[in-house]
Amino acid sequence: MHIFPKTHFDFLAWRRKFFFISALLLGGSIISLAVRGVKYGIDFTGGTVLQITFDKPLELSELRAAVEKAGLADAALQHFSGTSTFVIRIQADPNQSAEKIEKQLAAIQAAVGEDKFRVDNKEFVGPAVGKHLFRQALWAIVLSLAGIIVYLAFRFANPMWGVAGIVALFHDVLATYGLFSVLGAEVDLLIISAILTIGGYSIHDTIIILDRMREKMRIMRKDPLNVVMNESINETLSRTVITSLTVLAVVIIVFFFGGKVIHHFAMAMVFGVIVGTYSSIAVAAPLVYEWSLHSRTAAKK
Repeated sequence: MHIFPKTHFDFLAWRRKFFFISALLLGGSIISLAVRGVKYGIDFTGGTVLQITFDKPLELSELRAAVEKAGLADAALQHFSGTSTFVIRIQADPNQSAEKIEKQLAAIQAAVGEDKFRVDNKEFVGPAVGKHLFRQALWAIVLSLAGIIVYLAFRFANPMWGVAGIVALFHDVLATYGLFSVLGAEVDLLIISAILTIGGYSIHDTIIILDRMREKMRIMRKDPLNVVMNESINETLSRTVITSLTVLAVVIIVFFFGGKVIHHFAMAMVFGVIVGTYSSIAVAAPLVYEWSLHSRTAAKK
């Protein structure tokens, strides 16, 4: 399926502008991470998780208002669809105790009014558990990236292709992480899963474009490299745009109608898909071109 007629965009002629845009994006992300840092959720910092069920149906917005009225404005709420059961996640407090949790529950009950609820489960995630989860999340990211590097090493005989793909992947992950730092949004296990998904999407999109370039380089041996690479990107442009728009349509719907619990997850996916599509065309391919030019120049010397 082609949504564009045969296009002839000269993407490589714009590569320095692309590099400048990426430098601004990554520079802003690095500065924000260094100055503002990242706000981690209770999955990593520890806290209290309460699961409660109301006798009568209650809207999430009503419970959120009650929780804020009880003095827990930072609490994260989750509603199990089709039930009256909710999960309330409260940030770690060094003075947290069983007595204090009971007082918080009583305050929520007072704010809700006549709608009674029962407590199904109470869990306290200590700082040690949070650190353990943080380490596991880091290992998940490191092992996933290592797996991608190993795959690229086998897929592409020349390291130039693999390195360009990995740079584009880091570009997307760092930019997404920077977005959360700039907005002050919480990073929890759900966001880590979104970042891993973005990494997988980005590298898959990049590999398809780079694969087409390799094929065209065998066929168009007498043509200049920039002509071959532009031809490859233009040939895969329809596929790239259709795939991205399809994924974007889903995550944008989730972003606007999925509720507060997965709002940040959807935000990460929307941003990641846009940046991932951009980097496949504007970062990975131009990097391969620049690398090839420098290699040929060095060989002539």
